[in-house]
Amino acid sequence: MRYLLVDGHSIIFAWPELRKIHSRRSGAGRDELIRRLTQYQDASGVFVVLVFDGRGAETSDVTEPGGIQVLYSGAGVTADSVIERLCARYGEEHDLTVATDDHMEQQTALTFGASAISSEILRQLVDDAGSNLQKRLKRLKRDNR
Repeated sequence: MRYLLVDGHSIIFAWPELRKIHSRRSGAGRDELIRRLTQYQDASGVFVVLVFDGRGAETSDVTEPGGIQVLYSGAGVTADSVIERLCARYGEEHDLTVATDDHMEQQTALTFGASAISSEILRQLVDDAGSNLQKRLKRLKRDNR
């Protein structure tokens, strides 16, 4: 199984439209990123784990059934360190890709056997998956006439 580990705030601040939404209401920026990554997971079959910095004393998981896995790091722990621990633990046995613009985090992911992509590459993957899904749906609709 393929996994995509996403550094949530790195992506929010790299994508101008998400940064704008986030500046008005931070929860709305997170919600929009979750929505887009859920669509990506549905269209691509890649399991998405989205990690945000701190929310409470311990790392928490707020996964919705059928949705992506959303983790919030605990107090004093960064999203980067959660992603790095996941890479260290699972990088050799699973197909992991880390999406972040943090070059140090990318290097750490590579060290543990994961792949790393930038926020722009992630945007292309998300956009392409959505386009491909729309094409498949149109073809199915046409074929079922």
